[in-house]
Amino acid sequence: MWKKIPYNFFIALDAIYQNKFRAFLTSLGILFGVASVIAMLAIGKGAQQEILEQLKLLGTNNVIVTPIVEQEEGEVEDEDDQQGQAEKKRFSPGLTLSDARSIQKIIPGVDFVSPEVVVETMAIRSGLRRSTKLVGVEPNYFKTSNFHLSEGDMFDKYQVENSLPVCIIGTGVKARFFPQEAPLGKQIKCGNLWLTVIGVLEERQITQSNVKHLSIRDYNMDIYTPITTMLLRFKNRALITQEDVKRAEVNNNNGNGTRQRTNYHQLDRLIVRVDDTKYMGTVSDIMSRMLQRRHNDVVDFEIVVPEILLEQEQRTRTIFNIVLGAIASISLIVGGIGIMNIMLASVMERTKEIGIRLAIGATQTDVILQFISEAVAISITGGVAGIITGFVMSYGIERFAEIQTIISPLSVALSFGVSISVGLIFGIFPARKAAAQDPIVSLRYE
Repeated sequence: MWKKIPYNFFIALDAIYQNKFRAFLTSLGILFGVASVIAMLAIGKGAQQEILEQLKLLGTNNVIVTPIVEQEEGEVEDEDDQQGQAEKKRFSPGLTLSDARSIQKIIPGVDFVSPEVVVETMAIRSGLRRSTKLVGVEPNYFKTSNFHLSEGDMFDKYQVENSLPVCIIGTGVKARFFPQEAPLGKQIKCGNLWLTVIGVLEERQITQSNVKHLSIRDYNMDIYTPITTMLLRFKNRALITQEDVKRAEVNNNNGNGTRQRTNYHQLDRLIVRVDDTKYMGTVSDIMSRMLQRRHNDVVDFEIVVPEILLEQEQRTRTIFNIVLGAIASISLIVGGIGIMNIMLASVMERTKEIGIRLAIGATQTDVILQFISEAVAISITGGVAGIITGFVMSYGIERFAEIQTIISPLSVALSFGVSISVGLIFGIFPARKAAAQDPIVSLRYE
């Protein structure tokens, strides 16, 4: 039997060649089915990779606490009413460095806490200037999002405790202010503060979609200094100055019945690293109650668990990809039905040919192998064309829809294997019907 397969396969190819256009139309269903499956799996793989990249940017096992600066608006009220509301209004010190120390000390399961202060400022050096963000951090901050240095050193204990004017810069800052010289040991001015560069971070690949979607900064353009340096030498919102009082008077009553609160939080963000993922929900709940109590029952903060949010997003995308994959699989089934229909029509058209083959000595097995070979050959042709089309579709989706796609060898092998299986399964019935023809009746068929 195995020796008959090549012979009957070549006969099938000759029959397909004699009806090229019909075979092409028949293979279109398989072509688009395979291409759709490859494209959908590529979108799913790209989404999974994007989730992993986002998790790297946000850091694993992190819980993020951000302050809320409330906005107040309403009708203008009498002075007596305003004074009465002011008495009822609870005081909150805002998110402070003391909160960070308490979380680290009291809550079990916390590896470390990384406070962060971000200030918009102007970086100046050698006649060049550019707006940038000066970020006050502790050394643990660089562990939260897997930062690594390309050169230089991290902040040491002495620099942090003594609030020294030192900084670590991103690669973007290095490219703009130190294009042709080594930045280590050189100084850069941020606002009115001169900082000595002691390190340069490795470049982080961050897309604009991640910047918008994850509400993160372009780390490559940031300048990092010890948080003690920031609070002592640059800006500490926990300390009220005469300038703050004057600004508050203007903002709190700007003449249109709207009052805007100034940012009274000392910190702009707290990143809490938890020892084990399974404790993240528990730690975030305890931390929420603890901060609410420290802030005199004023909920002026927000706690976010990035890993849980990304897991939810991944589940949503997975469901979406399953639905799209199912729709694409229907195309393969439709293509298989098309093959069956065409092969059944071919059996009716070639009844006399089947009778001649059976009359001159061909067995029913030969006829079955011939028609199954035709169906499989059409499926293989459609499968190969579908793979090429799938690559083109994936490239087009990534190029024009700006959706990351990754084609894996497994998806190609799976799609091609399914296309062959479809041809084999849907070709069996027409082949058996052809083999069951009576040679005498077939020879007389016109």
